[in-house]
Amino acid sequence: MSGPHIDMDCRVSEPLADTSLTERKRNIDVGAFKVLSSFRVLEEKAEAIVPYERREMEQPELEHVKQTGRYVLEVEDHFESPALNQNLWLAYYLPQWSSRQHSAARYHVSEGQLHLHIDPDQAPWCPLVDGTTRVSSLQTGVFAGPLGSSIGQLHFSDRLVVREEQAPLALYTPLYGLFEIRARAIVPSDAMVAFWMIGFEDEPQHSAEICVCEIFGHHIESSRTGVGMGVHPWGDPTIRDEFSVEGLPIDVSEFHLYSVEWTAQYVRFFVDEKLIKVVPQSPSYPMQFLLDIYHFPPVDSDQRLVAPNEFAIDFFRGYRRP
Repeated sequence: MSGPHIDMDCRVSEPLADTSLTERKRNIDVGAFKVLSSFRVLEEKAEAIVPYERREMEQPELEHVKQTGRYVLEVEDHFESPALNQNLWLAYYLPQWSSRQHSAARYHVSEGQLHLHIDPDQAPWCPLVDGTTRVSSLQTGVFAGPLGSSIGQLHFSDRLVVREEQAPLALYTPLYGLFEIRARAIVPSDAMVAFWMIGFEDEPQHSAEICVCEIFGHHIESSRTGVGMGVHPWGDPTIRDEFSVEGLPIDVSEFHLYSVEWTAQYVRFFVDEKLIKVVPQSPSYPMQFLLDIYHFPPVDSDQRLVAPNEFAIDFFRGYRRP
């Protein structure tokens, strides 16, 4: 349960200072531009999307990887119940930096699918630091320090302090394994969906990220979609940033399988059972999962005007080696 909290006003009455992530999202240069994943700014070059046709690597099928790795199913959620599985999911986004009330996800579960969405009346999750960004997110754990401290997961700004205490909760925080979702998405140009992992961060250096898939609306084209994947170090000095946007010939409005194999030596990324990317480094501590959809409206826009959006997940699976 959440504990004491610092009151917040979720209304944004004036543009934030230039330290705001939402402001930095709008800083666009010629030849290199910045894009926001709610909590981080990623530097991208003019040819940011890696063409799928140019890729040359051995491509083992995912099923072969599961068999040779002797992976066994550990956790599975088919979203068959209309109620969310609270033994696996926490329906708030980094609530320590805001509050459970302000960071609560908008979602419903029906016909064996989880549907995350942004609603017209939804307020920004953390306007004092992240501007107008709105998020509907599930996560499998939470860790934070005492009220007023700067201790907490994904410390993406020096301005963050704990505004609502959170009891440590590790619902599913494995060390290594193979993980996947089957999902589809409707992503407007000012939105993004993601399936990713972060360190539980019970120690500050246990903070790296494995991004399994990250899809911005402006990376969706008629014949391909840019799917972001890779690792980010955050506060982990043993990890170097290794992230790319891969141009894949897929329609994200249809269901696809997004998978990751995380070992002590490397992280391998798959889409529809095909190997897309290999990162020869790996976080070495337990990590938790997040599923989310973001909306990045400009500060001066009518935030009630939201294009149709949805992140629909058919299932989530976690495998481990014996």
